[in-house]
Amino acid sequence: MPKYINADKPSLWKPDIAASVDQFNQWFIRFAPETFRSTRRTTTEKVKSALIATRDLHEITPQKLKVHPEVISTLRMCTAPPLAVDRLIGLAGASKSLVGTMETGKLASRMAPVVLNENLTKICDVVTLLLDHDIFPWLDGAKRRKATEPERDRAATIVADRLCGAVANPIVRNAQEQRQLQFIGEWLEARGYRKKSHSSSEALTKMEPGTYAFRMNLVVGSTKRVNIPVDVVIQPTKPRKDKFPILIEAKSAGDFTNTNKRRKEEATKVHQLRSTYGKSVQFLLFLCGYFGSDYLGYEAAEGIDWIWEHRIDDLAKTGL
Repeated sequence: MPKYINADKPSLWKPDIAASVDQFNQWFIRFAPETFRSTRRTTTEKVKSALIATRDLHEITPQKLKVHPEVISTLRMCTAPPLAVDRLIGLAGASKSLVGTMETGKLASRMAPVVLNENLTKICDVVTLLLDHDIFPWLDGAKRRKATEPERDRAATIVADRLCGAVANPIVRNAQEQRQLQFIGEWLEARGYRKKSHSSSEALTKMEPGTYAFRMNLVVGSTKRVNIPVDVVIQPTKPRKDKFPILIEAKSAGDFTNTNKRRKEEATKVHQLRSTYGKSVQFLLFLCGYFGSDYLGYEAAEGIDWIWEHRIDDLAKTGL
């Protein structure tokens, strides 16, 4: 097994946790609001397109959903109260797989036309019944009319806020992950490493020395072969004896609770990797944010080590 860098030093955990929390909070205050605003602008345009596609919600019909299945995520946020995916499925008695596929902008290709129509009709009935008329005053009773441009803009902004609010944590997490990968890449390139993809048809031990790649799929398992994604794969300039690259998973978190819910994911991944490629696999977490002692203790017990982003130079201790 590779030597530990941080997992075997619990006396350092408390100050590192505090420094990591401070770093995440500073980044969040400086960059997260703009990230959120940028996403909201894009989402507002998406909502406007959905309103236009449904003729300002006057035509929420199976026919419209067949042509524009992607509008379902917007329609869920047009109701009072806004509906989560599972709530819409439950109220409409609709197919879970159909709604899930529509959320990705597609229709269930194998569903029989009659069944598809039945499901879409039930979805349309629920959404129409629960539309929030305070947001869409042009739909109010006998006064139903065409929306004005200012009304559409205002409604689109409100619905976009609802959509962004529902996915705020993933938006921030994805932005933070992108920043972490960029930081790792800059650190490596300052030391002469090059970003270069590695063919999945070639063994990882043949990865070119002094190169790294982001988001590679590694095949694990013996009887049932599956791909698992790894954020960063690095082949040191001087490869290790087994010539297997170093694997890094970028992790960020804005609260302690969520990390404890997710901690089993890394344990499962490292067990799969080591059962396939050997116990000498060096799998590191790259941490920034709210990772408490409970989380760190769990990962250490599973044989997982980590690098703190605020001490990225610890990567040099891996031989990079």
